[in-house]
Amino acid sequence: MQHYSPPPPHVTHPGVVAREITDKFASAVKKLEPGELVKDENFTLFEAVSALEIMDPKMDSGFLAEGESLDEEYDVSRDLLPEEILGIIDQLLCLETLLTSVYVEAILNPTPTEITEADFTRDPELRDKQPKLLFILRAYCVGLLKACHFVNELVKAEHYYEVSIRRSGRVLDSRSADLTNEVPVDISTALDIRLELRIALLRAIDLMSMGNVNADSLKTPWIQMRVLLDHFDKQHSIAKAVPEAFSTKLQRRLASTMPPRPIVQTSFEETTSHFKQLFQDGIDITDVLKYSDPQSLLTFVATFQARKPQPLVFIRSLLQTLLIKDRVVLGTYDARQIIDQDLALTVLPWGKQIDPSYVNVEVPSDPRHQIAAQMANFRARVTEPYLDIFRIFCQNRCRVRRTLCHSIHEWDMLQAEVEEIDLLLQVTLDERPLTTDRGDLGYRLPLSSWAYLYKLRQMEWIVQLGFELAIYQPDELAGMYWYLNYLAKTRAQHGDRIKAFTSRALSQERQAGGYTAARDREYMHSLSYIRATMLDAACTWEFADGLCCLYTTLQRLGLVRPFGPQPRPYSDDERRYRIRTRPFVAIALPQLPMFDEFTRAVSQPETGIPDLLKYAGSAIAGARKGYEALAKLPDQQAFCVRSGDRWRADVNGCQKAAIAAGVAVTQLAKAFDVAAGIVDGGEGELAAEGEESLDVGLRVEFPEPGKGYHDWWIVPRLIPTSSEKKST
Repeated sequence: MQHYSPPPPHVTHPGVVAREITDKFASAVKKLEPGELVKDENFTLFEAVSALEIMDPKMDSGFLAEGESLDEEYDVSRDLLPEEILGIIDQLLCLETLLTSVYVEAILNPTPTEITEADFTRDPELRDKQPKLLFILRAYCVGLLKACHFVNELVKAEHYYEVSIRRSGRVLDSRSADLTNEVPVDISTALDIRLELRIALLRAIDLMSMGNVNADSLKTPWIQMRVLLDHFDKQHSIAKAVPEAFSTKLQRRLASTMPPRPIVQTSFEETTSHFKQLFQDGIDITDVLKYSDPQSLLTFVATFQARKPQPLVFIRSLLQTLLIKDRVVLGTYDARQIIDQDLALTVLPWGKQIDPSYVNVEVPSDPRHQIAAQMANFRARVTEPYLDIFRIFCQNRCRVRRTLCHSIHEWDMLQAEVEEIDLLLQVTLDERPLTTDRGDLGYRLPLSSWAYLYKLRQMEWIVQLGFELAIYQPDELAGMYWYLNYLAKTRAQHGDRIKAFTSRALSQERQAGGYTAARDREYMHSLSYIRATMLDAACTWEFADGLCCLYTTLQRLGLVRPFGPQPRPYSDDERRYRIRTRPFVAIALPQLPMFDEFTRAVSQPETGIPDLLKYAGSAIAGARKGYEALAKLPDQQAFCVRSGDRWRADVNGCQKAAIAAGVAVTQLAKAFDVAAGIVDGGEGELAAEGEESLDVGLRVEFPEPGKGYHDWWIVPRLIPTSSEKKST
């Protein structure tokens, strides 16, 4: 092959001499061993990649065309028409960013130290000569900067600092009231509404920072913003765009500037729709302050975070701030109050362990003092893990699952530690074990039972979010639904155990003197929760069991195959099982099944396809009836106060998924019977070569993520194929 020597580059810049180094570079490279890396501590990977991208206009944001200036040549003191100011403001609203606006850059560079310096020019003489209407744009930019700053601080620290929010608001107020008569009324109204929107947003952030504010007061600025936004679409037509007021060159000041980031062009209609959802979310999160009980609070947070489209991180950060700030819950309650109410609701109605009067007993030998001391140790240990559950559900869905995988290990250790406290309290309270017709249930152990219940719920959430986030391959669905069934069955059994001890305590209270209406309400409230959680666990148990049988049948018939190449070159069933169950390996209870046990439970080799489908149909029908009963529960008994609509929509989605799954089972059973009859000449017996050889004339389609009836229940669609009818 003839050696190719590229021509020297054409360099027009004076003072630059081009030199050919290709041969020298090739000679130096030949001296390196294969795979050898040359590392220079003063030449980092970032710089190496940057060097490769130098002078590439698609990758080098510092690349300048012939005659192009490095800085943006735009006069921020130029006179603007009122409709041009409106156009710039609307474009800023579409971007909601500080990276591409020439006017925002002029305010920030150099960084102002006080509000009076936040202007397009720092020279007092030039400032006095600015066009009069620029103060409107300046006021809007100041409001935008303030809002972005506090949103950034909120997201980073989950709280914000008391600085000049109110002062910024006064600047906006004074400017919005100073529109002159020379501006047409329609444009003047449009500009005023946009400034009012910025004022309302700053006021909303200001109220959030105060703490212990009435929910209706917090809701007011969000409602105002939603009303103001309704006028934007009608007024946008009179705005005139000024594209030269925005430039990608401003992004060169970022820490990472490669590749060049284009200015995102968002339609105004899409922007207003986005902000309407933002303001509606802001209205909705204020209802979290209307507290009723801990389980309703958890339902509120979980269902709000799961809504679609998912609330922005700003809104979720606001929710987290309202929930927990400086270890104060909802701005009013101490963490101890919430934990004690949760214990009373789930495992300890009217329990001596959470009697607040015991704290006042100071005699060390008094059992009440000993109980209070042990419960103080318990609360000190569980407060952070307990509050973290609420914090976790303020993250995005992927982060929720990832954090729960760490949280269950914390709760596993917590369960073991609080069991020791249970044993100490058991001696102090002189508790007795419980024996029923089902056998010996042992001691009550309420604190560790409470921790175990929360751990089981988190383990279920991890598996369910795996379905929602499309983590599992199609041929893994049967196994993961079996494991979900295993966890839900364990939770139902644990709920039954808690119910037995609560019923015994209720019977003892009624037999003893002093049983009051208040005690009866607390016991009935606790039993309502136990019934609701057992019904929820039973629905999950039955539905997961039915889908496991359905997918096992589809795999036997060869209708479910994994994505990607076959066979899989780097994995087998056991390795995939280890990967999927890695978060649960170290959990003591419930113990993770061994792979052989798991495989046998999922495949059910001793059960024929007709029996599998029969059991699947029965289990799914039971789940459908259970969801129907759940949906009919009032908010107080379903523990979804303030979030009943969202919770009920979720349950209805599960019910619809169960109906669709029942239809799929029936369709597959009929197709299987037809195929079996065809094979044996219409007698309905299977072919000698077995069930797996049958062609049922169906193919399987899976709904796209987020397109099914419910994200946690992946119901396949069975579609007849052209091979359904065969010649005999």
